[in-house]
Parts: sequence; structure tokens; C-alpha cells
Amino acid sequence: MISSSAVAAIALIALGLVLTPGPNMIYLVSRSVAQGRRAGLISLAGVAAGFLVYVVAATAGITTVFTLVPTLYTVVKVAGALYLLWLAWQTVRPGGTTAFATADLPADRPRRLFTMGLVTNLLNPKIAVLYVSLLPQFADPDRGNVAVQSMLLGLTQITVAVTVNALIVLGAGGFAAFLARRPGWRRAQRYLMGSVLAGFAVQMGLGRPASA
Repeated sequence: MISSSAVAAIALIALGLVLTPGPNMIYLVSRSVAQGRRAGLISLAGVAAGFLVYVVAATAGITTVFTLVPTLYTVVKVAGALYLLWLAWQTVRPGGTTAFATADLPADRPRRLFTMGLVTNLLNPKIAVLYVSLLPQFADPDRGNVAVQSMLLGLTQITVAVTVNALIVLGAGGFAAFLARRPGWRRAQRYLMGSVLAGFAVQMGLGRPASA
């Protein structure tokens, strides 16, 4: 139904986004450093629920959008490329910081941890743009049902995001201490992720991905 190259492309984009400092990473790292791994994993469960909401919404609406307004493809492509460039700049700009520079927070109960993880993800502009502007570009009508393709691609993104975020939660405390002692590594992390996002933005702006 979907090509391996489309899956690989979505996985790489998802990896670049999840490793780029944003609302989800900041919240998960903050909770993990301040309240421990269990709190971070409960928060991650809320984030994962937010991803599922986006997958269902995207799957329900993507076919209608492309059938009724085909010219939206160009609009969402440009919007997605511009947003990736903006994220890249926010990562490498002078004064940019890493999500692992966190402050102490008061402890929250499990229900609030889950809810805040869910809300943080639903209001995360990176994820909204991913599903509205980027994901549709890898669904090819010639390969079959677009909604099914969208769901499979969305599940690919969720798998990558949840796996990486879980590793971040488990290692947040140690990695935060590591980066605090090594400013050079902080800069390297920022520049690497900024370069990855900029590369995807250029590829997207030049034309439709070969997998589509």
C-alpha cells in the first residue's frame, strides 16, 4: 500500500522533529528531571494519546481535502517547508537553547501528568503542521486508499516519536547533567538537528517526494 521509501522519509522527519526542542520535549524532560522517570512516562502516555487524536483526524479528513481542493497540495507543501525552516532557525539561532536546560517544578499527580502531556501535544504546532502539511505529501492516490496510507504513515510517526521520547525520559537526568558540563555538545546537538530540518525543508520545497 505504501512504499518503503515513504515510510523511511516519514520516520526520518519524525526523528528530526522529536529530537528538536519543542513543547513535548521540554515538558517531558522537565517532568522527568523534576519528578522522576515514572512521571515522565505517565506524561509520555498523554503525549501518545495526543498523537492518536491527530492520526484519526488526519485520516478522516485528508481524502476529502485532496478530492475537493487539489490545489491545496501546493499550499501545504510550501507551508510545511517554511515551518521546517523556521524550526531549523529556532534551533541554531544565536541564543538558542536545548530543552535539557530545565528548571525545578512542583510534583503533579498522575492524572494531571497525563492530561498535561495530552494537552501539550494537541497544542504543539510542530505536530499540527506535521499532520496537516507534511504527512499528506507522502500519501499517493495511485497506491490505493489514501486514508489507510495516512493512518499507516501516522502510526510510523507515532512509533518513532514515542520510542525516542521514552529514551529521552529514561535518560533525561543524566543527559541534562552531561550537557550542563559540556556547552560544546549542546551547540552540536542544536546545529545537527537544525541542519536535518533545513535539509528536509529544501527537499520538500523543490518538489514532491519521490516516494509519492
